[in-house]
Amino acid sequence: MNAFLKFFFEFISEMLKGYTEIWRGLRDGFAQIFNIPNYIDIIKTHTRSMGALGWVLTVLSIVIVVLIYVLIAVIIFLAIRKYIRFRHSIVSNEDLLEEIAALQRQVMKMAKEKDEIMAMKVSQMGLPGGTSLAYQGGNLLPGGEAPGGGELPAAGTVEDGVVQTTDYRFSKLIEVDTFYKTYTPPEYDNTITLEELCDRYRNFACSRMHLYYEPKTVRLFIAGMASTKLIILQGISGTGKTSLPYSFGKFLQVDTTIASVQPSWRDRTELFGYFNEFTKNFNETEVLKRIYSSSYNNDINFILLDEMNIARVEYYFAEMLSILEMPNADEWALDIVPNAWSTDPVKLDKGKIFIPQNIWYIGTANNDDSTYAISDKVYDRAQPINLDTKGVAFEAPDTPPINLGFDHLDQLFRDAFDKYPISQENLKKIQQLDLWVIEKLRVAFGNRILKQMNLFVPVYVACGGEELDGIDYVLATKIFRKFESLNLAMLREELRELCVYMNKSFGKNKMNESIAYLERLQKLF
Repeated sequence: MNAFLKFFFEFISEMLKGYTEIWRGLRDGFAQIFNIPNYIDIIKTHTRSMGALGWVLTVLSIVIVVLIYVLIAVIIFLAIRKYIRFRHSIVSNEDLLEEIAALQRQVMKMAKEKDEIMAMKVSQMGLPGGTSLAYQGGNLLPGGEAPGGGELPAAGTVEDGVVQTTDYRFSKLIEVDTFYKTYTPPEYDNTITLEELCDRYRNFACSRMHLYYEPKTVRLFIAGMASTKLIILQGISGTGKTSLPYSFGKFLQVDTTIASVQPSWRDRTELFGYFNEFTKNFNETEVLKRIYSSSYNNDINFILLDEMNIARVEYYFAEMLSILEMPNADEWALDIVPNAWSTDPVKLDKGKIFIPQNIWYIGTANNDDSTYAISDKVYDRAQPINLDTKGVAFEAPDTPPINLGFDHLDQLFRDAFDKYPISQENLKKIQQLDLWVIEKLRVAFGNRILKQMNLFVPVYVACGGEELDGIDYVLATKIFRKFESLNLAMLREELRELCVYMNKSFGKNKMNESIAYLERLQKLF
């Protein structure tokens, strides 16, 4: 045993000598670094034979060395301070977690107390355990007893797929039902033509609202309404994108519902609302209320999605994009809640709200660093309208607003489709252009775009425009816009050939919108 103890003592002693040498070495190293008298002796020894330049270099070297040491000291200080702050944040997070845990325990305790209070109420009412209760008008009632006597179904029971209840979860929509019980529709102007509609709105906007729009802009807007339910007004700020649908609603005496899109919008709940499981109420939005009320009237209704691309359109508007593509308008329905209550609004069918035909969705879009690019999926389903210049003031007679019914506007669109279809000559030129673009640039028009063109151009003509101008606009905004996704730096020659081809096919100075856009692409890339 003595032999082992001697071994262990000698073994540990040798190891501890190493640590001692480390600390002694650090001590001696720092003592050597800060041995100022030794530095002074060295300077005195060597500077006796130095000239003026040597003295300057000596002072400079000493300053540099001192600065290096100061820099090292600052770095060490900052590292220590950062570590202390990091440690402090960790401790703070731990404190927060402890507070959250304490709050959760309090919530559980309060929930238990609530259950005990409810049990006491049941016992005071003389009800056996498990009796169903209904909450109405602030009173807790047994499931089979009504406030004024009589019988009510037990709360939560289901009859013919409908949950029997006395609670109301759609307060705003029920207000709409109540309003339209005594609603008297206005006298609509069923004599106005599309061209008169454009002129009267333009004069109204000028005389009553001091907004100035070119006749072409108004024609494009109304023609866009004929071709799709989704219109995108895009361009630089201050050109009247938001004012156009807002003032049009004032002109028709049916105010536009404005939904200001937020960057946080990720799904449809921000637009249409959602059912709150805690309060058992549906958080209704003004957009949902406008869609619901539109099914009651014959008005022309607008919903404005202001700054629509400040969030991704494909996220919050995805379901509507799919619904608006369905060929049968009777299938335009949106699931709002998964079940039906006996107190739901009249026009809510088994939790679904139907999208009426007399409503349009107008989006405004800016193209800058704060917004998202609008995808082809959205552009293909919409009609973009470019507002790139500010309106020029003009004189207009005082023009009052009008009442225009959806049925009359829809009939005007149908009459325009029959009276001003795209000529066979231009249809043939469009088909040939499609083949040329496919061969040279591998981009096809698509049936959806051709269908929209056949709806857009006749109404544009009926509003007072020219057929080729309407075709030109659709080509520029819905076909040639797709070229931006191509490697245009390698396709400059093809773009120049396309400009030459269009001048030769449609006539020189006829397709100005498209050619100007193609020339802009050549300069940008």
